[in-house]
Amino acid sequence: MSIRWTYAFVDRPAGRFERASEFWTAVTDTRLSGLRGEQKEFATLLPGAGADACVKIQGVAAGPGGAHLDFAVDDVREFTGSATRLGAQVVADEGTLVVLRSPAGELFCAVPWDGESVRPPVVHGSRLDQVCLDVPPSRYAAEVAFWTALLPDWTSRPGSLPEFHVLAPPPGLPVRVLLQRLDEEPAPSAHLDLACADIEATRVRHEELGAETVAHGRHWTVMRDPAGGTYCLTGRDPETGGLPPRSAGGAATGR
Repeated sequence: MSIRWTYAFVDRPAGRFERASEFWTAVTDTRLSGLRGEQKEFATLLPGAGADACVKIQGVAAGPGGAHLDFAVDDVREFTGSATRLGAQVVADEGTLVVLRSPAGELFCAVPWDGESVRPPVVHGSRLDQVCLDVPPSRYAAEVAFWTALLPDWTSRPGSLPEFHVLAPPPGLPVRVLLQRLDEEPAPSAHLDLACADIEATRVRHEELGAETVAHGRHWTVMRDPAGGTYCLTGRDPETGGLPPRSAGGAATGR
């Protein structure tokens, strides 16, 4: 089983799709593709300079939205079989695309690889490079085990704080996975993370584009985009996705 590419999906209420698209294309320095789907609910954020897209957006009919992962693979059936043997459930099978739910309830998709290989560049000192899965504490250990087994070629390691676990992909893949153990037992959810060379400078730029600051964490800032979705600016190297050299011991960021 080979994962060839990864996509971060921005999921926002259908009525706020246009505003979300405007914001996230500005943040990522991309342009919006043509709309797809029966309700024109899907689009891709297209980078320039010969790079391949790694972010897509969806207008969801119900709920506040959030984020999810798409895995572009050589064999959708093989990947789906591996996932279900490890405890995932198939939510929808559309032939070439399969929607799955992890044991903790996190949605993700298996899609065919279409030759993507060139990662988009860092934009204004930041890069959207991570989907964070927010997992209730009762399901956290099993969820870490599931993703570690599903992604055997990825580096699975504890984060620099006990409530985080990192799954870093092989070189070249554009989107990482972070699992976060929540303090309470809400329904599973997911959000987007950006790696930022300077969180404060990125925060100011995002506010100029219409976002709001929600909270300041230990070494990250929680934001709300103009469509109402929350995401995080994190103190990681936008080139590598990892901790910057000054924080190799884990002092600079908990993610």
